Amino acid sequence: MTLSLFPDFVFETPKTEGIKYAGSKLRLLPYILQMINKTPSRVVMDGFAGTTRVSQALAKMGYTVLCNDKSVWSKVFGLCYLKNEHPKEYYEPIIQHLNALPGENGWFTEHYGGDGQKEAKRPWQIHNTQKLDAIRKEIDNLKLSEVETAVLLTSLILAMDEVDNTLGHYAAYLNRWSARSYSSMRMRVPSLPTNTGNHQVYHQDIFDLTEQVAPDLAYYDPPYGSNNEKMPPSRVRYAAYYHLWTTICLNDQPEVFGKANRRVDSSDTIASSTFESFKKNQQGRFEALEAIDKLIRQTRAHFILLSYSSGGRATASELQQILCAAGEVIDFRKINYRKNVMASMRWTNEWLNENEEENFEYLFLLQK
Repeated sequence: MTLSLFPDFVFETPKTEGIKYAGSKLRLLPYILQMINKTPSRVVMDGFAGTTRVSQALAKMGYTVLCNDKSVWSKVFGLCYLKNEHPKEYYEPIIQHLNALPGENGWFTEHYGGDGQKEAKRPWQIHNTQKLDAIRKEIDNLKLSEVETAVLLTSLILAMDEVDNTLGHYAAYLNRWSARSYSSMRMRVPSLPTNTGNHQVYHQDIFDLTEQVAPDLAYYDPPYGSNNEKMPPSRVRYAAYYHLWTTICLNDQPEVFGKANRRVDSSDTIASSTFESFKKNQQGRFEALEAIDKLIRQTRAHFILLSYSSGGRATASELQQILCAAGEVIDFRKINYRKNVMASMRWTNEWLNENEEENFEYLFLLQK
């Protein structure tokens, strides 16, 4: 393995937007962009795009981006930031119209609105869910194009994210109302670059997509299964953490369950990912590791940049073995990355380990 084979190019990291997100790569963007910039790549696939911050930055730097994620809200973000063809001024009167709507009691208020004078345990206060109910209904009534609707939905999600009563996810809510939850939600036009590239936005399983596309470089930031043997096997998945954004995008009023009123289709048995699996196969190898191995082998790209956490199921040495079997690791970074709120949560006292090592992010640049 070669460490930092190429010199770093210093450039200003483009500004991006996104929601509070456990897997956010905002602070890692400079390292990610530097490593991609070392290759001759022009077409880059962001295979697990999440809030699309990496995709947004790459597009602003002139790359052609293939943005993909299985989450419908990630597709909405991708359409907003990569496919928009209108200037900011086009959306301003529409946003003003939506902000001026009087609130109303609807499905979101019934399931997710709480009284600010009483105990919380709801993601938003009623005055904000009433606005959400009115605005979400009106967005459908406007009957705009898919991309225009995505811009409005992105604006709505960003606005609701700023007044929530959570630690950054929607699998549980705070017992006491957060200070920001008392504020009134207000939509604004997202920071929109006018589409200047032939970007593509996908909403597919990554293994299906790799059979269809052949980018110059693939950037992968898969969800991580815990490497802690004491972690309970029943755990909430990424899809469940952000189930509310899915419901806002679909506006399908789904069947819900549990104290957090999660979508039924966000349950463990339905929404689990093989990359998050804590199980071993018949050969005694972790399923999450097998999934990464398969993904690397199946990807049709000259370069692969893999981002992985030391808290994940696979170890750095195991990842190195997989990558070296597929090509040459031409650059590697181990970045001291402060644990976010999600990573510090503990489901059992037994899992809590006060001597746990610091959290690192690994970045492997592979040339196949």
